[in-house]
Order: sequence, then C-alpha cells, then structure tokens
Amino acid sequence: MTAAQSPDPWHERHGIDDTVVGRRARPSGAVDAEDTVLRVAPQGTPATGREPDASVRPAPRLHGVRVAGQDLLLDAPVVVGRRPAGPRVGSGPVPRLVTVPSPRHEVSGAHVDVRQQGGIVVVTDLRSTNGTRVTEPGRVPVVLRQGESLVARAGTIVDVGDGNLLEILPPQRIIPTKEPLL
Repeated sequence: MTAAQSPDPWHERHGIDDTVVGRRARPSGAVDAEDTVLRVAPQGTPATGREPDASVRPAPRLHGVRVAGQDLLLDAPVVVGRRPAGPRVGSGPVPRLVTVPSPRHEVSGAHVDVRQQGGIVVVTDLRSTNGTRVTEPGRVPVVLRQGESLVARAGTIVDVGDGNLLEILPPQRIIPTKEPLL
C-alpha cells in the first residue's frame, strides 16, 4: 500500500469512506483555477451561508371548498349539513358550520366533514343516513359508507343530496398580513 492509499485511522474509526480526487501537489497557498470545492450546507441553512430567519416561514398553501355559493378556506374543518353542530368534545380547531337546504330531507343534520391535513384534503361522511357521493376528476363516482373518509384532490365534487354539491378548490397561497404599527 502506498502513502496515498494508506487508510486514515480517524476515518476508519468513524466509518467514513472518503474518495479524494486530486491534482499534483502545488506550493503552499497556491490555488489551481481548475479545482472546485463543494460544501453541503446544513439542513435548513440557505445557500447564502446565513442562518434562516425564524420569523419568516413559508406561506401556507390552503385548499378551499365551495359550498352553498361561498368559497371557504380550509384553515379550519368545514362541517356541512341540514343542522350542523360543533363537536361534543372540544379538541382541535373549531369547525365552520355550513347549513344547506334539504326540502326532501336527503341531507343529514351533520352530513360531511371537509378538512385539510397537511397538504391533502380529507372528506369524511359523518354517519349520514343517505351517504355521500364523491366524484374525482376522471374517476368513477364513489359512495362513502357511514363514517368513511377519502382523500380528495382539487376538482372533486361531493354530493350530499338534495342538489347540494361541494367542490374541492385548489390550494391558495395565503399572504400573512402584519398588524399595523400604531
């Protein structure tokens, strides 16, 4: 084994296998314009070498849902029904309650829950009497069983009955606003 091939005991102890490709030796302090040195920035550090500003966070991308002629952001769960009510046990964000007409009583009191979890939208049948019909773009409609959930993408139509349709809207970039300084 030559001196250039001899193992470095520190690297061996730490399980590091470095491959070094180099040029001929040059005088101390000399720089070869053909050499390129790449350093990987630590996770979360921008390429500028400065630490990230903790107060600046990426703007959330929230989906929306169109129901009863209004567009609602999914920054909180949306519960749709003939007489929707909030949960009996309060945990998590308070849902928006949206009442829809149901002259033939096809829509249950609290029929369906639509919420964003991370980057996805989840539609959940709230044990409705007549079920929830979900039609994703380019797919065959699916009827959710009582209590069943489904991940829905933008353009999905949710039919809760009596002509009440919900549409899952694509994500919107929300620009956070700051309180004016007084």
